[in-house]
Amino acid sequence: MDFRPSEDQLELQAGITTFCTERCSDLELRRIDEAGGFDPTLWRDLAGLGVFQLRLGAANGGLGLGLADSVLVYEALGQRIVPGPLVYTQLAATLVDGAATGECIVGGLDLHLSPQGPHLVEYKEQLGALLLLKEDGVYRVDTNDIAGSTIESPLDPLTPVFCAEQLPTGEKIGDEKNAQRLRFEGMALSSALLLGIVESTLEIALDFAKEREQFGRAIGSFQSIKHMLADMFARQELARASVYAAGATLDDPGVGDLEQAVRGAKLIAGEAATKNARACIQIHGGMGYTWEVVDHYFLKRAMVLQNAFGVDRDHCEAIAKITEKVPLEIRYAG
Repeated sequence: MDFRPSEDQLELQAGITTFCTERCSDLELRRIDEAGGFDPTLWRDLAGLGVFQLRLGAANGGLGLGLADSVLVYEALGQRIVPGPLVYTQLAATLVDGAATGECIVGGLDLHLSPQGPHLVEYKEQLGALLLLKEDGVYRVDTNDIAGSTIESPLDPLTPVFCAEQLPTGEKIGDEKNAQRLRFEGMALSSALLLGIVESTLEIALDFAKEREQFGRAIGSFQSIKHMLADMFARQELARASVYAAGATLDDPGVGDLEQAVRGAKLIAGEAATKNARACIQIHGGMGYTWEVVDHYFLKRAMVLQNAFGVDRDHCEAIAKITEKVPLEIRYAG
């Protein structure tokens, strides 16, 4: 299988990249931050571009694309850390009326490994519905029935958070297989957002290293900075390969182990995003730790996404169990 994007896929991604660059500039991110972390106009425009109906068939007003295409789009969204419950709203396109068109903003929680409260609900005030992925299926919850309190200072200022002590049972709208499918697709889309952060933080750090001078030289010429940038690049390439492979495997599960592909992508992209974001801040020096520099937005979003659809420990344990089933002569071949 050829994992390289086609020309049509690259054109699709380029269009989203151009939109995000214009609408989520550093200045705009600060404005959205001051407005509470969500921009309804931006959300409507994203829906108008078809971001949430990428995988709907043409008969239902969608584009009829696959997960591999969605991964490329969400990679572009991640590059500018576009705010909003992007993943769950696309996942809900065929389950919740209005989700595909952006009229109903949908959030969600994966309760597979953590069914007990309290639970952190992102963008609760903007949501029209909340999806719960449980062991036995998918449930829809009316957000008006969720009691709790708003977190005044969330980790990511572009991701407002509501703390719910308990969640309503909700209405069951999908079975166990649906829940598992949405869980894997959510891992892939979250990995794509993380990949975008990996790429942007390398680009930001590289541009700064070329421009910033100390002792009459660009800091990018210093050996230690070169090593950091090289490590960032290596993490980027590994993350991109794993995320693209996850999208392709979801479209055609016969090419490999689906669970291993999506969990591996989430694990690799999550680690790469947080490490690259930290390195980006470090390369900026003392100013990198200030609120005025946008680097912190990328690190905070990476930390939020890294804990979506399972934490690293969960993915490591699951991959270890998959690997244990592989015969030794295959596992260590070559």
